[in-house]
Order: sequence, then C-alpha cells, then structure tokens
Amino acid sequence: MTEATEASRAEIFDNICKLLSPFNYSGIELRPDTDISADLNIDSVTVMDFVMEVEDHFDIEIPLNVLSETRTMSDLVKVVEAGIGRSRLA
Repeated sequence: MTEATEASRAEIFDNICKLLSPFNYSGIELRPDTDISADLNIDSVTVMDFVMEVEDHFDIEIPLNVLSETRTMSDLVKVVEAGIGRSRLA
C-alpha cells in the first residue's frame, strides 16, 4: 500500500466519521473496527439514512448487496474507496 493510498483511506475515514457524527447518539469513539450498526446501536433505517449521506458526499452509489456485507468502519472505507475508483473510470 502506498503512502497516497493510506492518506486517501485516512481522509475517507475522517469524512465518514464526520458524516456519522449526527447518527452517533452515544458518542462512541469511531475506530476502523467499529461495527456501524451494533456498536453504535442504530437501526437499519438510520443506517440507510447514513449511507445516503455517504453516497451524496462522495458522489458514489453503494449497491445493496455490497452494503449488506459492510459491517465495520474499515469495511465502509473500502467500499467508498472502490466506489470512488469506479466513478473515476466512468
């Protein structure tokens, strides 16, 4: 992994943390291994609202089949990173 990739992942993580802030009702410290639904105790409707914020912010689409396999913050960073890569190719 290059330094640019690591920096880009860190930037994506920071942006996701900011987007998740209004949904983080308990003020849980967000780490790469944070389980978005379980650790933050948010329901599926709230998760979908958050995902729409992520999609809008990064101008990507996250397919439902990919979303269903996305549990942690680290997983979501990888999904966003892949979505950004796909949008650059389009």
